[in-house]
Parts: sequence; structure tokens; C-alpha cells
Amino acid sequence: MAKIGKTDLDAFRLGLGGIPFMNLSFHQAREVISAAAAGGINLADTAEGYGDSEEKLAFALKPKRDQFIIATKSPTTDGKVMRKAIDQSLFRFGTDYIDIYQIQTLISLPDVLAPGGALEALQDAKRAGKIRYIGVTGHRASVLVEAIRTGNFDTVQAPINIVDRESEQELLPLAKQLGLGILGMKPICGGTLDNPALGLKFCLNSVADVIFCGMKSVAEVEENLAIVNSFRPLTALEEDELLAEASQLGKQFCRRCEYCLPCPEGLAIPKILWLANYKHRYPEREIWTEDEYRYLDKLATDCQECGECEEKCPYDLPIRQMLKEAHDELSPTPKQVAKRRLGKVIRRIRG
Repeated sequence: MAKIGKTDLDAFRLGLGGIPFMNLSFHQAREVISAAAAGGINLADTAEGYGDSEEKLAFALKPKRDQFIIATKSPTTDGKVMRKAIDQSLFRFGTDYIDIYQIQTLISLPDVLAPGGALEALQDAKRAGKIRYIGVTGHRASVLVEAIRTGNFDTVQAPINIVDRESEQELLPLAKQLGLGILGMKPICGGTLDNPALGLKFCLNSVADVIFCGMKSVAEVEENLAIVNSFRPLTALEEDELLAEASQLGKQFCRRCEYCLPCPEGLAIPKILWLANYKHRYPEREIWTEDEYRYLDKLATDCQECGECEEKCPYDLPIRQMLKEAHDELSPTPKQVAKRRLGKVIRRIRG
């Protein structure tokens, strides 16, 4: 256990990310959270926008609320809306205080700082004892740097992984200098790394006080706890492996954060983009990825190009264009299918 910045909160190095709870039943979520708590994890990060994640966390922690640090958040910049968001989170958690309440995915700091803005509401809630500390999260390091320079925040949460390296340049050193609690997220790039253990080890070697990792099963909790408890810095060979994979991913890829959802047309955007990326990197799995895509309820061609997903994407990805490219990648032409069949026949004859 160690302090989170200058707060009086003592936390285990690994924290629970709340997004996976949305796709688990209350019973399944309780199993995961209980396994995490049994292993020493005592901090979970969720959000008002993560479906019923707050309720599931409250359900699992009901007997031991005072033993667990709860962090949640809202993306609103308006003070009136933020006050309502805080009260609703308190109600869903069934508690009279939240340890860390954060402004989620900060984009526009002036709106937050303006009279009647979200910061004013958070400061009022802190004085009233509804929240203990004020945090800020985001995916743009330059905006977060601007925010923490104001001196209004106790913690800052940003992506820390082998691909998103921008925060290492100024944000993390500045946060450390100012004594802010540093919370890392996306350690395995939204599940896109082939070797999650190496991705987590990379983050554990950073200055972050806590690394949040989404875990959807007891097995994943146990695997990640084993990595933390036996942590050793990356070897030169492991670092080379990670860097090679990062170079393959590039910058324009889906981290599967799911902020783009729900799609008005019902497209499973993160899964479609992941399948296309997987096929591109592992062509030997082309038939599997194409079959997985073919049997989805909605294909990329069902996109009406409304652009809502791009407005919500924290990485400013050109999702509409990426969906078109994904469809082309995952939809073989008749000529390609015929060529594969011929190849199978030839291999059968030779074999």
C-alpha cells in the first residue's frame, strides 16, 4: 500500500477498472470484485456512464465500504448537472461520501472553471463532505497539463502504456512535482496487446500510484495480481517485444474503451475494428475473423455516418472511414474465396 499523491488514501498498486462490470451480472461482478479485494486491491474506478457499474460495485462492497476506495466521474462541465451527477452517484452507491470524484475525459477547461461550472460544484461537494478529493481524467496530455497547473485537482488520470507515450513528456513529471495522485489507465491498450503481462509491467515501471485494469473474471484478477506481486522491471528482450508490437499498432487504432457506444444503428464498433486489426496482424486467422464479422447482427455497411461515434471518441479517430476499411478487410471478394478453396484442394492432394 502507498499514498495516492498528497491525499491520505492508501491504495494497492493495481486498481479495478469499472467498464467490464457493464457486461457482467451482479453475481459475476461480485465474484470479480471480491477476488480483487481478497488479493489486496482496494480501489475501483467507474463512472456514471458505465451502465450499472456503480450499482454492481455497491452491491459487492456493501459489507466493506469503509475498506474500499471508490472513484467515479462525470463528463459534464456544467455545475448544475455535476451537482445532480454527484447526488445520483451517492444514491447508486448507497453511501454518504465518494473518495475521488473526477471530471471525465476533459476537453474544455474554460467551461469547467467558469462561474457555475463543474469545478465549482465539485468544490461545494467537497466542502459538504460528499466527496473527499477532486480528480480529472482525459486522453489529451496537453489539456490535463493545463488543468493540473491550476492547482484545483488532487488526482489526475491518464493513459499509460507502450503506445500512448505523450503523458511521459510533461504531464507525469509535472503531476509528480505537484504531488498529485497519478492514476494510470489503458495499460494494455484496451486489450489489443498480445502479451498483457508485459503491458502491465511497463505501466508498473511508471510513476503512477495506481494502475487501473479492467478485469472481467476471477482468473484475470488472479493473473494480474500475480504480475504485481512478483513484479520485476522489463528485460531488454521484453521491452523490444513490446516496442515491436507498438510499431505494428501505430497511433490510429481502437483502444476498445467503448466511449463510442451506443451506436444509433446498433453497430458493435469496437469489435468490428478489433477484428479488422486482428486479421491484418495475423492473416493466418483470416477465416475465423471473417466468420466472426459475418455473423454480427450489424455490419459496417449499416453505418449511416451520423458521426456520433467520432464526437465521443477520446482519441479523435476517423471511425466512419475506419469502419469502411474494416468492412473491406473482413469481406473477401469471390476471387479471394475461390483462390482459398483451390489452395485447400491442392494441399489436400499433396497431403
